[in-house]
Amino acid sequence: MDIDAFGIEAAALLRLLPTGRPRLLALGEPTHGEDALLHLRNTLFRQLVEEAGYRTIAVESDCLRGLAVDDHVTGATTEPLDDLMGRGFGHGLGASAANRELVAWMREFNEGRPSADRLRFAGFDGPLEIHAAESPRRSLTTLHTYLADHGDADLLPCPAHTLDGLLGADARWTEPAAMRDPARSVGRSADASRLRLLADDLLALLDAQAPLLIAAHSREAWDRARLHARTAVGLLRYHHAMADPSPHRMTRLLGVRDSMMADTLLDLAGRGPTLVFAHNAHLQRPRSSLRMTGLPLLHWWSAGALVAARLGEEYAFVATALGTIGHRGVDAPPPDTLEGMLYALPGDRCLVDPAALADRASVPRVSPWFGYAPLDPSHLGDCDALVFVKDLPPRTGQDPASTTPGP
Repeated sequence: MDIDAFGIEAAALLRLLPTGRPRLLALGEPTHGEDALLHLRNTLFRQLVEEAGYRTIAVESDCLRGLAVDDHVTGATTEPLDDLMGRGFGHGLGASAANRELVAWMREFNEGRPSADRLRFAGFDGPLEIHAAESPRRSLTTLHTYLADHGDADLLPCPAHTLDGLLGADARWTEPAAMRDPARSVGRSADASRLRLLADDLLALLDAQAPLLIAAHSREAWDRARLHARTAVGLLRYHHAMADPSPHRMTRLLGVRDSMMADTLLDLAGRGPTLVFAHNAHLQRPRSSLRMTGLPLLHWWSAGALVAARLGEEYAFVATALGTIGHRGVDAPPPDTLEGMLYALPGDRCLVDPAALADRASVPRVSPWFGYAPLDPSHLGDCDALVFVKDLPPRTGQDPASTTPGP
């Protein structure tokens, strides 16, 4: 077949991109929980680090938990790796052998290097699990403490005990039934409404006192405080949407989640070249869609779409497509699908310029398993490059993240 295919190497990938070395290079995956795809990500990141000066990786995991991983890889803490993997990742990702390999390699790479040359780790998802959204307590109280300790405490909108009283028990925020029943959510209560105003005031104070705060402590500490501030505002917005009884509830929740992701990615773009890894649906430029039982097809703008609108060519998206996932009942793709055309190529995996496929007619592939999302042929023109993996190997264990429906 006359399709130009390349080995999956950083140099070949960067040659396909408009700017050569974008600030955010986003690598998507069409399913979660497959270490084969994460090992591929790890190899590509190592090459980007060694050959192109990339120094940060951002993954689809809890942004606040990710701070502990960043401290570990930079040498700021000496926590045992087993303990770190248990508390440093969301969505069950700490159980992944490939994620463990990544963290260990980053720490080893950083040993003896000056701080400006060290690798950095970031989670860019909100503290949102499939069963519940986190209480805003952690982010709000961390932000309040930082402002009280390093800023002008007289300008704080409330004392710490006021926040504590309004927050109440964390269990009312993390009520699992609220994911399906808006009436069980606390997000539109009088306490939650007041907390939204206070969170906005705290964020405004953090920005207004930036010169004082950075001089009193450090830019790194201010950046982390701002992450907590954004997360507090986003969580309260998310809980507010959870209490929405309208038919647009799920669309709003998906949109709020990706908006939180986009804010973190835009902040990371200021660090320099960063590899971003998440589900294709969170990184693509066209509107994303998701089908859930009992609901019409849901559409929202992904984090990638939001970031691309702001960064232009400084954002690049590389989609990943798959041939088979035998242990999930996803067999060889029909030859008239995009995946079927790629499946006919020699080799187990390859890198393809989407332009080589632009004029080839194909029909959308349909997956028999809810956890795998085939690539929409109409999105091909919005990809900067395409990675194809022919066959995923059988799984040897169960990663909790692999059971999560959708992105």
